[in-house]
Amino acid sequence: SYTRVGGQLRDMPPGFESSVRRFLEECEVAIGEISKLLDKNKIFIDRMVNVGVISRESAISWAMTGPNLRASGVPRDLRKDSPYLGYEKYDFDVPVMEEGDCYSRYFIRMEEMRQSIRLCRQVLDSMPSGPVNLADPKSILPDKERVLMSMEELIHHFIVSTQGIDAPAGEVYFAAENPKGELGFYIHSKGGGVPNRLKIRSPSFCNLAIVSKLLPGHMVSDIPAILGSLDFVMGECDR
Repeated sequence: SYTRVGGQLRDMPPGFESSVRRFLEECEVAIGEISKLLDKNKIFIDRMVNVGVISRESAISWAMTGPNLRASGVPRDLRKDSPYLGYEKYDFDVPVMEEGDCYSRYFIRMEEMRQSIRLCRQVLDSMPSGPVNLADPKSILPDKERVLMSMEELIHHFIVSTQGIDAPAGEVYFAAENPKGELGFYIHSKGGGVPNRLKIRSPSFCNLAIVSKLLPGHMVSDIPAILGSLDFVMGECDR
């Protein structure tokens, strides 16, 4: 993974900032073109409005999170409610709609992409210089080039990779705002580098559970719109 305990794999490559800014400009244009095509398209509206309606109460009782929850009138976003990674320093809005139908879920995601562009630009403007990793050999893997040239660094790499970080005994639950919803990790530790228990709370698994209640009463032709608007990943739902 690029992001690791204590830092990240490597620093940003030369030209990274300008490349991202250029992509954000292109992305903003593309989102605008999609909005012009779909937002007031009669066929699109007929197939999405009042289809797959999830009430505020149902969204809460089925433990839905993310855009699917906010499309049903619940303004919950962990980046605002429980800020982490410096989100409290940035200015962004949390789009919310009340209707809870397929169109609302589409519209929320379109608005969230615009907010993501807004966030990325603020991050680029405030990105600091300096080291990208902690100077802690017990937590950080050594540089790959040194591993290939030094037996000591190879042993260091092996120990960190196999034994992990010496975590204290205890338990913790941390959740982050994922594009699909709340992605949470519960870890129970008896000490050492291997968790005693790990439980992952995947947003798609919870969001998809409502399908058995949501689909009855709709036409078969509505199913693609409903499932697409829930925006789930089957890899998260497999148990």
